Amino acid sequence: MVQTLALAHFPDLLLRGIEIRMYQAIGVSPSDAAQKATSINNAFTLELLVAGALILFFLVVRLTLSVEHPNPAQQLAEMIHEGVADLGEQVIGHGYERFQAFVTCIGLFLLLNNFLGLVVGLIPGVETPTGVPEVPLGIAVLTFIYYNYQGLRANGPIGYLKQFAGPLWWLAPLLFPIEIVSHLARMMSLTIRLYANMFASDLLTLVWFSIIPIAVPSVFLFLHFAVSIIQAFVFMLLSMIYLSMAVAHEH
Repeated sequence: MVQTLALAHFPDLLLRGIEIRMYQAIGVSPSDAAQKATSINNAFTLELLVAGALILFFLVVRLTLSVEHPNPAQQLAEMIHEGVADLGEQVIGHGYERFQAFVTCIGLFLLLNNFLGLVVGLIPGVETPTGVPEVPLGIAVLTFIYYNYQGLRANGPIGYLKQFAGPLWWLAPLLFPIEIVSHLARMMSLTIRLYANMFASDLLTLVWFSIIPIAVPSVFLFLHFAVSIIQAFVFMLLSMIYLSMAVAHEH
């Protein structure tokens, strides 16, 4: 049985109330609206918690900026900024600054959601948010929309579609559908890679904690920590690679 976190009750009541009122606004009866309204699950609640924590962190950094006396939050933010900037410059190249905010938020959001598995993953019935397929799928869809939008913006509709046709015009009828399928498969690839790794890491940790209380499972907690970092980094890196390919100009 899946346990519901106590923290989930407040957003559940809030958002369900909004959803019910929306149904009533289009003429659905109160009883039917209550049945149609969806409950907020643990994964979504934890996502909201992570998003709120990141917003608070960025606000603290912005409001306490200091050149002479940077606080720990500012120092951490500068380290993250410089690390992502160096990677973006290597992968995307000129103009990477436009995309730095997006890929940084994606990386931090996934990293913190992965880290939550170190705590809530040990509670039976409660999974790491990224170990629930809807979460990585949502981020993968967002990434897919974003890099295609940036590709259209950088090259125009015609120029961007030429990337799908290949270098030889007479191969375009064959390559175009293959490229379309390949791009759509990127969403599945991003989703499955992250979901499968985090789900397996959660499962492995829970199994060992149910067999041996402390000593051996600590090794798997460290493994979960390492997997969390690697998977967030790989997702962010692939997002950069897709962006670099989408905004590249034909020479």
